[in-house]
Amino acid sequence: MPKTLFITGVSSGFGRALAAAALAAGHTVIGTVRNAHARAAFIGLHAERAHAHVLDVTDFDAIPDVVARAEAAAGPVDVLVNNAGYGHEGILEESSLDDMRHQFDVNVFGAVAVMKAFVPLLRQRRRGHIINITSMGGFITMPGIAYYAGSKFALEGISETLGKELRQFGVHVTAVAPGSFRTDWAGRSMVRAERSIADYDALFDPIRTARAARSGKQPGDPAKAAQAILTLVESAEPPAHLLLGSDALGLVRGKLAQMEQDISAWEALTRSTDG
Repeated sequence: MPKTLFITGVSSGFGRALAAAALAAGHTVIGTVRNAHARAAFIGLHAERAHAHVLDVTDFDAIPDVVARAEAAAGPVDVLVNNAGYGHEGILEESSLDDMRHQFDVNVFGAVAVMKAFVPLLRQRRRGHIINITSMGGFITMPGIAYYAGSKFALEGISETLGKELRQFGVHVTAVAPGSFRTDWAGRSMVRAERSIADYDALFDPIRTARAARSGKQPGDPAKAAQAILTLVESAEPPAHLLLGSDALGLVRGKLAQMEQDISAWEALTRSTDG
């Protein structure tokens, strides 16, 4: 059955790929964009089923009105996809607190503000699906993405908790964690802190160089990710977490195996704190 999807950040990357795939599959898509030019371009994708609203997800007070106008024009939303976000790259010691605040404003507070606008509607209708695009960086870490990983770890935890709160109302929540895909995440969309402390050169400079060199050459295909998300949308019992990409699968399994080793190695000390 055709559904109505509300997708934040449809101008590029996963949002654009998912919107295009959803429209091709016969769904209605309401997308958020950053300016009037992008709005006109998105509406041009389909005369009747492509809707767009200009919204910066950090303008928290504007979100409820955008959601109300979107549903008034396109009908009840079945699926919310929180896709808007970006990556901050930088050694923690070299990255300002303002950098961290903006990373969390977009990736966490913006996503939560959109969810809070939709949750009452979905709860009252006793149906719906919220999909939050997180990252394998919400499970695994590497030097230079402390703020980004922190924001995605937060969104993973919020998604899982909200899913437990809403399940009783027939509303599902899934955190979708992609690995490395051929989007602009590591290219023009990434914010990079300037280097200033030579002690980190040997560790981080090769990582930054390699990431920039791989941009556009990652193994993941955004079009295939879009089809995977549409398959997820059709599931009657969607999972709380879904990884996308074989690299994410391998790295997260490795992280879980290492955690199990550490838990077992330190089990006696862990238990020593009881009563």
